[in-house]
Amino acid sequence: MRPARALIDLEALRHNYRMARRLGGGRALAVVKADAYGHGAARCALALQDEADGFAVACIEEAFALREAGIRAPILLLEGFFDADELPLIVQHDLWTVVHAPWQVDALERTPLRKPVEVWLKLDSGMHRVGLGAADYRDAWQRLRALPHVGGIVKMSHFARADEPECVRTDEQLATFHDATAGLPGESSLCNSPALLGWPRARAEWARPGLMLYGVSPFPQANAIAAELRPVMTLESKLIAVRDLPAGEPVGYGARFVTERPTRIGVVAMGYADGYPQFAVNGTPVAIDGRPGRLVGRVSMDMLTVDLTGHAQAGVGSRVELWGNQVPAAQVVAHSQTSAYRLLCAVKRVPLQYTG
Repeated sequence: MRPARALIDLEALRHNYRMARRLGGGRALAVVKADAYGHGAARCALALQDEADGFAVACIEEAFALREAGIRAPILLLEGFFDADELPLIVQHDLWTVVHAPWQVDALERTPLRKPVEVWLKLDSGMHRVGLGAADYRDAWQRLRALPHVGGIVKMSHFARADEPECVRTDEQLATFHDATAGLPGESSLCNSPALLGWPRARAEWARPGLMLYGVSPFPQANAIAAELRPVMTLESKLIAVRDLPAGEPVGYGARFVTERPTRIGVVAMGYADGYPQFAVNGTPVAIDGRPGRLVGRVSMDMLTVDLTGHAQAGVGSRVELWGNQVPAAQVVAHSQTSAYRLLCAVKRVPLQYTG
């Protein structure tokens, strides 16, 4: 069997959720959209079901998968419903829904439901992606509050630049939110992972941790609080071939790496078809049998190459960690023209193996 695999540490996931909930000071929805950022949504949700206040997914299909897996906790649809025909299904499966557009308010007014649905009413406080404008928010809240088939209404928004600690945009969005919702009763939700870790004044009754659940910092620079996170995924494989090359020999496509001295090159069963970043540069860190090593040459679809200088005992079958406890994902991100979100979500084809 091909040795590439992703090890998923569910105890680390629980540690990170508890940390997020503690930082928020209230309740927290574990964001498990996009198959839990590549970690397996059903298994991650099952691991958290005894302590999570609820879960958040992008769409109703993702929610159905969790319900089929046995998750009974609240599930919030972060993109809301895409058609009014979904509303009876939302009630049937006991889901919560974001409302972010005037047409969704209209649809709720036109669609009687057999029991109340919980609504998270989203304000566009400055990200300008989805959300009701500040001028329309109060009217939408009042219209929904008047409907017998709408239960609680949580006021929410989303920050565009909370991963930039020195940027004033988050404070500006926070002020817009408070102005638009002043006097409206009910709970609020503002914090994604970077806001939880870096903007204490934005914390409210509900938090929505995503990336931090999986043990990866959203910040490009060091953050003392984020340093307490524990990596959940370890992506690893093994050496499947070793080549001894003289000086001046190219390695891989495009001759991006040329040996400067006699060099042992190891070939790893891992490539961009597995989710490893195709454009990782020479020198991207790896761990070879637990010791620091480096990527050399261009990443191929199914294989990549590493420099075995200083790894005299390494050979076919040696373990190579691509990221995890020894190689922080943030280091791979810094060498790969990508983001931590994309890095994790891109993982595919490799089997997921769970511990904890």
